[in-house]
Amino acid sequence: MEALRLAVIVGSTREGRAGDSVARWFCDRVERHDGLAVTVVDLADYDFPAGYPAEPTPAMRAFAEQVGRAEAFAVVTPEYNRSFPASLKQAIDYAYDEWQAKPVGFVSYGCGSVGLHAVDQLRTVFTALHAVTMRDVVGVDLLCGEPTPLAADRLRRAARVLLDQLCWWGLTLRDGRAARPYVS
Repeated sequence: MEALRLAVIVGSTREGRAGDSVARWFCDRVERHDGLAVTVVDLADYDFPAGYPAEPTPAMRAFAEQVGRAEAFAVVTPEYNRSFPASLKQAIDYAYDEWQAKPVGFVSYGCGSVGLHAVDQLRTVFTALHAVTMRDVVGVDLLCGEPTPLAADRLRRAARVLLDQLCWWGLTLRDGRAARPYVS
């Protein structure tokens, strides 16, 4: 069976962000999981326009193409002011049909939180785009510093559960899209 194409989307573009290191840790977990081919989609690598132009820019088209190729997503997002970053919302809006009938999981982080407010709001956005969001989340509190062995084990288990769910839903929805095109 062909590996499921998982896109890990790094949702923050701020200088000094923690998202790239959280994404690296998660990608290490992905590489230990069977059946997944991972691509990192770092929003900081895209030169998105400041506003929404009348015609898509090359960066907007490139992002939508990455989303279209993927069969499942893990969104790495910080929680800023009890929500997710504007850069992530902007990028999500550059694709539409490309998200449909695909699973989305979340790896969230915050300072003094694990980013669940951001995840709750992202669930609403992805539901509107006809994507299927995973129940379980990998949540990292950056104020804890290096996790204790118990906390590190909890994070590894949470990542495994999320990846198992993404695989199940990703393969099921891949088969469904092949049998019947999705209509919204």
